[in-house]
Amino acid sequence: MISQAVIINENKILMVKQYVQRGDIVWNFPGGNIEEYETPFETCIREVKEETGYDVAIKELLYTNKKKYIFLGEIIGGELYIDKNNEANNDIIDAAWIPLDEDDKFDNYTAPVLEKVIEKFFRGKES
Repeated sequence: MISQAVIINENKILMVKQYVQRGDIVWNFPGGNIEEYETPFETCIREVKEETGYDVAIKELLYTNKKKYIFLGEIIGGELYIDKNNEANNDIIDAAWIPLDEDDKFDNYTAPVLEKVIEKFFRGKES
């Protein structure tokens, strides 16, 4: 099981570029494997910190199935930084704030989730 965060700020989304199990290199929501001693909520907070350097507050659960949890998160501290000394980050190539209109960065896994989040939380709030 994995736990991920969708974090949107100023029409950009926080993403990590990484190698994934299916062998591709993709832009993905920050997150990772749930450890035995952790809740999905705790994993999400830890993984975002490890992969991006940011401290986050979890706002709500957006989606869950038998393989993953996806939470809506909000940055509450830290700065963008990938800890390359952490072996768990060996699959991370980059972390960045990606503009929401850069459709080529979103794949069949991330695009549908992102669209639902934008529709539910951000439509009508853009100025």
